[in-house]
Amino acid sequence: MVDNYRHKGLRKQLVELIASKGITSNAVLRALSQVPRHLFLDKAFEEQAYKDKALPILANQTISQPYTVAYQTELLDPLPTDKILEIGTGSGYQAAVLSHLCKKIYSIERQEQLYKHTSVLLNSIGYTSIRTLYGDGYQGAPRFGPFDKILVTAGATFIPPALITQLKVGGYLVIPQGSGTIKKMIRITKTSEDDYATEAFGDFKFVPFLEGTVTV
Repeated sequence: MVDNYRHKGLRKQLVELIASKGITSNAVLRALSQVPRHLFLDKAFEEQAYKDKALPILANQTISQPYTVAYQTELLDPLPTDKILEIGTGSGYQAAVLSHLCKKIYSIERQEQLYKHTSVLLNSIGYTSIRTLYGDGYQGAPRFGPFDKILVTAGATFIPPALITQLKVGGYLVIPQGSGTIKKMIRITKTSEDDYATEAFGDFKFVPFLEGTVTV
């Protein structure tokens, strides 16, 4: 799999665009500059890989817009010692970005086809710190918790209680949430075992966060 000077040049331009849209974390911008987004897409979409837009992937899903990836990552504020749970592996691109910023990632995918494809892809391009799981994201991953941070990459209508339970005190849950098509980006800080504080940020459009799993 090739990541050449042209790809790196296009990636640099993309990162500059994202910075111009308001992303200020140097760590996040540096992580984006290190992840070859074109490797997470079908060859048919390679020429569009470094445009700031969502693109189709397997199972009628999408790879998120790079700005959205950067925005969620900046809100999550990953630290080098963090253990992070991602809900919605998708193409693996968001997990790859996070892997440059934290110690260990567990990522859950409900679509078996995507889970199998992305698990192989991530290993083949060197992202071995990402542990992929097939399952229902609403249930989280209690076997591997608690987590310092949790990131949800699909639009929810409510906050799953299991995710709050699996979050460490002082940790963040970043989740797009709301009743309509457009979701408000929410950051929850767990303030004690029984309480949490909620902050609301910008509006975004996501694929829906669905319960259960889909087998091939």
